[in-house]
Amino acid sequence: VRKAMVKAFERIPEQFKKSLTYDRGSEMSQHKLFTKETKIKVFFADPHSPWQRGTNENTNGLIRQYFPKGTDFKEVSVKRIKEVENKLNARPRKTLGYYTPAEKFYELINNQKFALVA
Repeated sequence: VRKAMVKAFERIPEQFKKSLTYDRGSEMSQHKLFTKETKIKVFFADPHSPWQRGTNENTNGLIRQYFPKGTDFKEVSVKRIKEVENKLNARPRKTLGYYTPAEKFYELINNQKFALVA
């Protein structure tokens, strides 16, 4: 999981890589090494406190529409994962004023580029 996370974060502009909040699952047992490799601070939510990671919990529910809990991701192709990723990033969200995550991310990047130039 750590290697995949490091690779995923390489695509994100530096100014957006501040911190990451995880639950206490074993998938981030190498969080210190992740922080060393990426310079991203890792925090952990309190046990049984899903409200501390509300957007993540909501996204997990959306992902489960495509991959039920217990799905063995070793059996799922990268192509299929990318398809679902693209669908979810193109899905309007109430919390984003009914914009899509992709639209808001590009807006944020464009505003940052403008701020850096100005």
